[in-house]
Parts: sequence; C-alpha cells; structure tokens
Amino acid sequence: MRLNKQSLPILALLLISLNVWAVPGTSSDIFGYQQIVRSNLEIFPQWLSVLERHIEELTPAGKCQQTRFNQCHLKQWLRFLASIKNLPEHEQIRRVNQYANEKEYVLDIENYGMDDYWATPKQFLTRNGDCEDFAIIKMLSLKRLGIDTDRMRVVVVQDTNLRIAHAVMALDVKRDMLILDNQVEEVISHKDIFHYVPVYSVSENKWWMHLPK
Repeated sequence: MRLNKQSLPILALLLISLNVWAVPGTSSDIFGYQQIVRSNLEIFPQWLSVLERHIEELTPAGKCQQTRFNQCHLKQWLRFLASIKNLPEHEQIRRVNQYANEKEYVLDIENYGMDDYWATPKQFLTRNGDCEDFAIIKMLSLKRLGIDTDRMRVVVVQDTNLRIAHAVMALDVKRDMLILDNQVEEVISHKDIFHYVPVYSVSENKWWMHLPK
C-alpha cells in the first residue's frame, strides 16, 4: 500500500465528488469512526479484479520444487485450510492470521513494478506481498472455511504513528470488529487500536466510507 498521507484526503475528496454519500446506508463504527455503506463497487477496479482472478486461479498447477515461484503453494494453502476446517471459528481465525503473517513483506514496486497492485492469494503465496495482500488472503481464506463474507472486509487506514497508508482485514464477531493485521501477531479488537484512521473498506458485495463521529 503506497498511498502517502497526502493521498488519503485527496481520495476522500474524489469519493465525495462521485456523490457516493448521497444516500447513506446503515451506520456503525470501526476504530471509533462511523461508516456509511454503499454498493457501487465499480469504483474499486483493483478489488473487483482480485476477486475475478482468484476464481480463475483456484486450480493448482506447476512444479513444486522452486522456493519462490512455486505454483504448488496454492495446493499447500488449500491443504492447510482443509486441516483446520473442523476447528472452532476463533481458532480458525487465529491460525489463518498466523499462516499469512509468516509470509515476507514485499513492496508492490519490487514485486510488480508499480506503486499499487492488489494480488490474488495465488500471487501472494508465490511472490509474497504488501499489506493489502495479507488482508486479502486472510479474507478469502476465511471465506473458504465457510465464514459469511458479509462479516468481513479489507480496511484501508491511515497509520498515524508511521504516517503511511496501511490495510488490514476486519471480521465482525459478536458485535465486535476483530482486526487481522500483518504488523501485529495476535488478532485483536478494533477498540484496542488507537493509531488507525479508517478511510474506506471493501467486501465482496459492498463498501464503506468512514467518517469522524
């Protein structure tokens, strides 16, 4: 995620100019900010592309001997998910977070030659990735385990400590939002995080804009 601290206000202004706040949906909160739900995901082509490419890439193929560009990483991921399928949900969440966080952080510019690229799980497993790639594989892992996609989203935030943009995965559990973050080993409640300012978040069917209360 290579948006800088100047980019996020510009993004917010762009969303306003698209009239996305004209008819607000249900409101709740995350990181202490209210959220307005919308359904026009077309303004997030990178996200839609990830979802489409992921479906196309779900068939494992290729040789398994290579360390980095190993096409069998996808098969190993599916085997891992099958191994935790019958565990309690809280343990599935913990293990998915741990599994993804063991991967190496690599900037998009180094991986793909561009400042911002949203990778599919298959690409992440074979090439590693940056913060939104960690969030994406966690969300799609939990989806494959049977967790309702309406409970999950990728959240783009501003990290006020590091003064950079960042992305995490959020999961609605018993009226709490649990955060799966590649910068944090444990899964924790959004209520215990004070240095993230949410900008927008996306799920498979909708997206949210976040505003101060």
